[in-house]
Amino acid sequence: MKEKLRKIQDIEILENVDIKEYTTFKISCKVRYLIKPKNESSLRDVIKILKTESIRYKVIGKGSNLIFVSSTFDGVLISLDSFNNLKIEEEKVIVGAGYSLMKLAFETANLGLSGLEFASGIPGSVGGSLINNAGAYGSDMASVVIAAKVLTKDDEIKRFTKEELKFCYRSSYLQYKSDFICLEVEFQLEKKNKEEILEIIKKRREKRWEAQPLEYPSAGSVFRNPKEKSAWELIDALGFKGKKIGNAEVSQKHANFIINRGNATGKDVKKLILEIKEAVKKEYNIDLIYEQEFVE
Repeated sequence: MKEKLRKIQDIEILENVDIKEYTTFKISCKVRYLIKPKNESSLRDVIKILKTESIRYKVIGKGSNLIFVSSTFDGVLISLDSFNNLKIEEEKVIVGAGYSLMKLAFETANLGLSGLEFASGIPGSVGGSLINNAGAYGSDMASVVIAAKVLTKDDEIKRFTKEELKFCYRSSYLQYKSDFICLEVEFQLEKKNKEEILEIIKKRREKRWEAQPLEYPSAGSVFRNPKEKSAWELIDALGFKGKKIGNAEVSQKHANFIINRGNATGKDVKKLILEIKEAVKKEYNIDLIYEQEFVE
């Protein structure tokens, strides 16, 4: 497999990588190969080889919602960091799936384009955020996305419209199609006063620093908010603030954040998440849905 991969043009192959720096939780996990295709053609070639060789693989963006449970990953990780093209046509923005959503929010704000203010504190990639319909402050990806370019399981590149993406609260059609890969996203933004947009972003940033434990590695909010009550209120009421398993801890500042106090393991984090979920279900009969993906 290795020799076949090395024959592909426009890829970078890293061996025996600790992917700690490739996730926002900073959890250590060793992977034999981390592959970085530089374009659609090389990505397709890599996947063809992996499928032919029956080798497990996973595509990652900024790793903002991934929790690697084991100390090793038995397979190949494919990073889309190089899918970072950016094209702006008046109020329409076309951007690669590997682009930082936070960076895009600030860049469009500085151009006086409104619509992505909600994303200025979301540390994921554009592609990952689309798949999970990331959102904040009453807005989300569904409110600004026109379409997405997707590589299907049959090696076809198709354009999915907003309707075909079937956005729901913190989910989309692609969330249930793990063998589909988002390559590019189209946004429709709106021209507004640049200073007003930047002021909104500034105030929200200050509010986040006051309310969220941004000084520690985490994956953001752990649970989606149920209809009955905010997830943090339910968790706080059960006394989970400060609860630790290993070096994974429920934040004292925000009960819906689990932070890495230093060298937390994926097993620690998973156990803590499931313990909270079980306690809330038992006490309130509310089945909290966690936003993170456990990679076993």
